[in-house]
Amino acid sequence: MSDTPQPERLATLGQAAIDVLNTADAIEKTRLSQQHAQAWREGRLTWAFGALPPERPARPEYPQLLRANQMPKRGKAGSLSSRINLLHALAHIELNAIDLAWDLIARFGMKLPRQFSHDWVKVADEESLHFLLISDRLMELGSHYGALPAHDGLWEAAQVTSHDLLARLAVVPMVLEARGLDVTPQTIERLEKADDRKSAEILGRIYRDEIGHVAAGNKWFRYQCELAGVEPAPAFQDAVRRYFRGELKPPFNDSARLEAGLSPEFYHPLAGTSQA
Repeated sequence: MSDTPQPERLATLGQAAIDVLNTADAIEKTRLSQQHAQAWREGRLTWAFGALPPERPARPEYPQLLRANQMPKRGKAGSLSSRINLLHALAHIELNAIDLAWDLIARFGMKLPRQFSHDWVKVADEESLHFLLISDRLMELGSHYGALPAHDGLWEAAQVTSHDLLARLAVVPMVLEARGLDVTPQTIERLEKADDRKSAEILGRIYRDEIGHVAAGNKWFRYQCELAGVEPAPAFQDAVRRYFRGELKPPFNDSARLEAGLSPEFYHPLAGTSQA
């Protein structure tokens, strides 16, 4: 028998999720997320849950968190400083996305089929890769994550939907992440015009993965609607009106959204300028 202890054999997916959420350092959080995702894929974590996740995940001392309306404008990615600003904002989004995926697992996983947890472990793993790609690129450009302020809007959206899975799926993957599908192609074009092909390639990878993340949100939103006996599109619109602050702003990337299973009947009626 090996003398090497193997505590992972006794670990649960719920414990792994909370481990990530309770880790403050951004790089360590990301590495743990990847390690736990691999352990899940290899069958070294049992599908079991215990304590509820923390109300807020642990965060590093920096970046300073501001309200969204206090954030400086990012610019159009033409200058080095504006590209750093853009990438820093995206790194912050990806770090939040890691916690959002693990929070979904820890908070709601015990109430849903095993496949729900499996899908969101995959999302967490991909968000971890995204953060590391952007973090490395920031360092190549002479900066780092934490060097600039960031806003707390994503986690505020998580807090107001912590009691309601339908609301969480509607607001986070189906509104906030879907918004990324709308704006990322234009951002990639601007980076390419600025001859920053490496950053553009990173965003291209993120864009492809995010279609799958929106699809996971749509899949499980529809699953919950079927269980509740409600029509998905009106239920989505009701949740967004209740829990999302702001408007859904066109233009929409309808083709990417449709690839993720999110049809225009869901979001066009909520647009700031009607597209009906």
